[in-house]
Amino acid sequence: MASSDPHNLITKADNLTTLSFTRWNADWRNATILYEQAATGFRIAKDYDRAKAAYEKASKGQEMLSSPWDAAKNMESAAAMSKELRNWRDVGDLYRMASELYIECGRSQPASDALAKGARALEDSLPEEAIKLYTDACTILEEDGGEQMAFDLYRAATSVYIKLEKYTDAASFLLRLGLAADKCNATNSQTKAYLSAIIVYLYAQDFKQAEKCYNDCSQYVSRIDGFLRSDHGRCASKLLSAFKDGDIEDIKRITQSSTISNIDHVIIRLARKLPMGDVNAMKAHSDTTKEEEEPLDENDLT
Repeated sequence: MASSDPHNLITKADNLTTLSFTRWNADWRNATILYEQAATGFRIAKDYDRAKAAYEKASKGQEMLSSPWDAAKNMESAAAMSKELRNWRDVGDLYRMASELYIECGRSQPASDALAKGARALEDSLPEEAIKLYTDACTILEEDGGEQMAFDLYRAATSVYIKLEKYTDAASFLLRLGLAADKCNATNSQTKAYLSAIIVYLYAQDFKQAEKCYNDCSQYVSRIDGFLRSDHGRCASKLLSAFKDGDIEDIKRITQSSTISNIDHVIIRLARKLPMGDVNAMKAHSDTTKEEEEPLDENDLT
């Protein structure tokens, strides 16, 4: 039993990697095996602090053995131990290190997954860091042409932005989802993302930006008819018209429609609270701003 004691295993492994007059070369192969065994023992004993340290040593050992895949796996395990310890900064750092090791292997999907695991763990404690991890996870997949695998990540980041009441950022991420969906020919996901972005702008009482978003999405070259002819596009058009008319009852009726009932829950919750504030004041402010930004050009007769 003594030979399987994780404390003894760590001591033996450390001895194998410590150079001396009698040991001129570190024995990383056998040491790494011992570090991994020790890490498992500490984890089973719920000694998460020592388990984390052992997994980090095992990860270094796998790197020394030119095995970044196994190094990444051990680093993810170290991150999981930090999660148990509620060391949130370490959680993010260790998952990032694991992701970098997967990148070294040329594996974008597990690299993105590692960042997403870190992001999910940090949503409540460090939401800003969670957003950074989600964003980097999306970027990894985008750069490798795997946008379709990132759809849930875009939605997760949007949800965190909304919790932080950063509605402009949330809408921007939904538009990023729409662009990714366009590249994948995922028209339904694309038009749903556009409607969702418009709802977020309306919730933030930014009618001008909601209208601009609708116009931009409608004129998007790649799928000029996709949004206008979709259920999501028609719903957005009706919703904006109801806001223009200041028709609160119509706004509430539209937000109860089946089209909105089938978008993401976090957006449904925003939609069902519409309208926010004074609808007429919102529209009047938008019209005033538009007039200020678009002065008449007497030389332009077009």
